[in-house]
Amino acid sequence: MKSRFTARVALFIAVLAGFLTPFDSSAVNIALPTIGAEYSMDAITLSWVATAYLLTSAVFLVPAGRIADIVGRKKVFKIGLSVFTIASFLMVFSVSEVMIIVLRVIQGAGSALIFGTAVAILTSTVAPAERGKSLGIYITSVYLGLAIGPFLGGLLTGYFGWRSIFLINVPIGLFTLAMIHLMMKEEWADAKGERFDLAGSLLYGFSLVGVMYGLSLLPDAAGYIIALTGAVLLAVFVWWEIHEKSPLLEMKLFIENRVFAFSNLAALINYSATFAVTFFMSLYLQYVRGLSPEFAGLILIIQPVTQAVISPFAGKLSDRVEPGIIASAGMALNAFGLFLLVFISDSTPFVLFAAVLAVLGLGFGLFSSPNLNAIMTSVEKKYYGVASGMQGTMRLIGQMLSMGMATMILAFFIGRVVITPDNHVQFISGMHAAFALFTVLCIVGVFFSLIRGKLRAGE
Repeated sequence: MKSRFTARVALFIAVLAGFLTPFDSSAVNIALPTIGAEYSMDAITLSWVATAYLLTSAVFLVPAGRIADIVGRKKVFKIGLSVFTIASFLMVFSVSEVMIIVLRVIQGAGSALIFGTAVAILTSTVAPAERGKSLGIYITSVYLGLAIGPFLGGLLTGYFGWRSIFLINVPIGLFTLAMIHLMMKEEWADAKGERFDLAGSLLYGFSLVGVMYGLSLLPDAAGYIIALTGAVLLAVFVWWEIHEKSPLLEMKLFIENRVFAFSNLAALINYSATFAVTFFMSLYLQYVRGLSPEFAGLILIIQPVTQAVISPFAGKLSDRVEPGIIASAGMALNAFGLFLLVFISDSTPFVLFAAVLAVLGLGFGLFSSPNLNAIMTSVEKKYYGVASGMQGTMRLIGQMLSMGMATMILAFFIGRVVITPDNHVQFISGMHAAFALFTVLCIVGVFFSLIRGKLRAGE
């Protein structure tokens, strides 16, 4: 009875945390023009309001998971949520663009500690037979945060100013902290006593900064140089981890654990092929079709809402059916939806467009929670934090890769110019090229997803 109660409390807390950080990230993106106008920020500086958060989260995710495995997942989760909540409160008093970016870095670090432990705590408390169902509910909260963020962020910014987006995080954060303090007495530290690999963490952090920052600069020459430097550091990190007695990231998880390795690779490919879809569709609906931001947002919300509806059922199904099969079917649906987007034009009926977005939402909903279930179930308890951090890192790197490919394609087809009716044809051609590339990526992803192996013997 006690373990079931703990599992329910952990699920409730994970749902609150799962909603909070993606909501903040997506809502802030809507408020960027307003923030930029207040401080007269140029486009590059403004982009760092989003990029600083993304980069910091990626750098800290795996180290946060490893520290949580050693010192306690609940303890690290509470620290992360406290840091995120305090930074959100201080954002209300921002007086300059530098202060905003610094606080976004702090928020990103707090977010990493939250995301690097929430799934690990959930996996630690829920019985294996119900793990997929619980992870599906958690994934739903993440998608709801992504879906509601732009809509609610726009309303908050319009009626109460952009600072209200950060202020709303405070009561949610405080309530979640109170829940943990009052109702979650257990602690989980399955790698207690092991040494933390500081050198490996530094190599990992600098390599990710190099790769992700370099990708954000593409197609400039500096972007290639920085990304390549990051890739070299990543190779050095892998070499170091193989020879380290107490590594940050146990390389045998990738070398000996086929399910873990290919499930993470499938996640990386899936996010790389799908994240930029919303970016292209937002530009297409507003520039080419002339829709208002509000109407465009209502159409685009179809995808994450579909994902949110499907994820719990897909997660529950993955408790009974091999997760890799369900995830592969989801990625195949994504490939089909992306293929259909290759043929959209400036006169495609909105009903057809909405149907394609629903197909993509169905595909991603079928993929995400079963794939996450496969990742977390394939490792020992002492690696839950690292596994949780790694799947989050795959998501962030995939998002950066997706936007990097989108940026390069647009630079090739229309250059660094404002999108106007004069270059709509070139924009649509670039968009078609991107969707064709993403379709091929998803097809490759289906292959890797299918060859991951099975979690359950005899299936």
